[in-house]
Amino acid sequence: MLTSVLRGLAVSSLAVLPLTVPAPVHAAETLPLAEAVTRLPVDTESRDGYSRDAFRHWNTGANPSDGCNTRAEVLLAEAVEPPVVGPGCRLSGGRWWSYYDQVWVTSASGLDIDHMGPLAEAWDSGASTWSAQRREAYANDQGAPASLVAVTARSNRSKADQDPAQWLPPAAEVHCWYVAEWVGTKLRWSLSADEAEVMALREVAAGCPEQRVTYEPAP
Repeated sequence: MLTSVLRGLAVSSLAVLPLTVPAPVHAAETLPLAEAVTRLPVDTESRDGYSRDAFRHWNTGANPSDGCNTRAEVLLAEAVEPPVVGPGCRLSGGRWWSYYDQVWVTSASGLDIDHMGPLAEAWDSGASTWSAQRREAYANDQGAPASLVAVTARSNRSKADQDPAQWLPPAAEVHCWYVAEWVGTKLRWSLSADEAEVMALREVAAGCPEQRVTYEPAP
C-alpha cells in the first residue's frame, strides 16, 4: 500500500514539472552537386508584389556590439589582408579576392556584398510567403559562408537578379564552385527552382563530378 502511494505521489509531482523541449537540430549535409540539384523543389516563379525593401538590410550584423553592419562584417570576414577599422566601422586598406572575376581588390568601396541567391530570386522562389523577420534573416545571413560574398561591384551588377540559367561568373574555372554555392543556398533556405534554372544547374553539374555541396538548414 505504501509503495503504491509513494509511486502515485512521484508520478503526480512529475506531471506538474515543466517539460524541457530540446531545440531542433539542424545537421549539415554534404552531397555531390548533381545529387544536390535533385533535392531542389521545382516550381514556377512569380515576382508579383516584390520590393527590395521587403528584405531589410544591412542590419547590425552578427555582432551588434561591434558597431559594424552586416556589409562591414562580411568584408572583415573575407579580407585576405584585414583592413584598419576606424570610427563608425570605417574600413581603410585591406585586400580581397573577388572570385567571380578572379581579381584582387584593395578598397572596400570597390566591393559589393552579393546575395548568392539575389533577393528578387528568393522572393520568386518562396520568400514571398515568409515573415518580414525571416526575410531579414535571409538578407543578412552570416550563418553560411556562401550566403553573402564580397565581389567586385562590376561582377555583382552584371549578375543582378539573374539565376544560373541567365548568368554565370565570367571566370569559367569557378562555375562548379559557384553553382554549388547557389544550390547550397537554396537548399539551406528551402527555396524552389524553376525548370530552366534546374536544366542549367544539371548541365553545369554534369561537368563537375568532384564538386560537393555542403549546407545546413537555416534556423
